[in-house]
Amino acid sequence: MASGHLSIDEFLTRLTSLFESPRVAAHGSVFLTQKRLSPPDIPSGATDNPLPPSSPFPDLHPPHPLPVLIRATNGKSKEKKKDKIKISTVVQADELEGFFVKYAEVWKAGMSGLKKRDRSGRKKGKAKKKGAGPGEGQKVKEETKVKEEKKG
Repeated sequence: MASGHLSIDEFLTRLTSLFESPRVAAHGSVFLTQKRLSPPDIPSGATDNPLPPSSPFPDLHPPHPLPVLIRATNGKSKEKKKDKIKISTVVQADELEGFFVKYAEVWKAGMSGLKKRDRSGRKKGKAKKKGAGPGEGQKVKEETKVKEEKKG
């Protein structure tokens, strides 16, 4: 999104419609990501609190709470780039609790209408892997013998 981030309310409204599109098409994906934003005014590696040199990640101890970037996309590939929908919002630390309550409601409502994946084509019994304990491999062999005896 070139014009910037959406407001929280607009993001949640657009996220609801993004969850509706896979239901209408009977297939599709919605990807949700979140990450902490680095403060724009502090250069990388510089903080107000001097940390011991043994600390490999100085940004783990920020001087104040950092905002969170929330993104959502419908997961369309590069070939279908014109159909790709990308939305994002920035949530300040003091608004996080209220945002996540609303976000969870939208997320749960969006997940309730989705179909479960069809996994009927998967093989159920796999051969013993190298390094597996003797108990598991023995169980598989015994189950295979029982099935073969029933067939024959």
